[in-house]
Amino acid sequence: MLSNNLIQCGRQLLENNLTVVFAESVTAGRICAEFSLLEHAGKFLKGGLVAYDAGLKQDSLHVQKVLIDNFTPESAEVTEAMTMGLRNIVPADIYVSITGLTKAGGSESKTKPVGTIFIHGIYGDIEIKERVVFEGAPDEIVLQAVDRVAFLIHETIVSVMQ
Repeated sequence: MLSNNLIQCGRQLLENNLTVVFAESVTAGRICAEFSLLEHAGKFLKGGLVAYDAGLKQDSLHVQKVLIDNFTPESAEVTEAMTMGLRNIVPADIYVSITGLTKAGGSESKTKPVGTIFIHGIYGDIEIKERVVFEGAPDEIVLQAVDRVAFLIHETIVSVMQ
């Protein structure tokens, strides 16, 4: 079932004639899939690129290896670099990237536990930057991340249009 945040975000995109594109790692395409279920998605959803693997982040989004080596693939720095790379691939009004950890086996630590999600977006001159920690099973963390992305996009559009 589509969340209220997702539905409201879709309405804001549609009403303001805006387009959005995603670069996804931790959510592995789930954000794009959820947005595609919204009414009139074809009018605002450009699509998305899934770059789960660090090498794909480098090859497709031109994230520098030094960033990945210094900060890990699941970091604010890499997430921001993914957004910048996405801007060079797809024309859109809003760009959003996401990385993070839904289960053990990545770069988790005491300061970056499982459930840590990094979101970076750009809408015009406005940047969206968020680090959040969700709890739950991997699928629950992914759905919470999808909902949070929709909320952040919605709130950013509302703040710009006021």
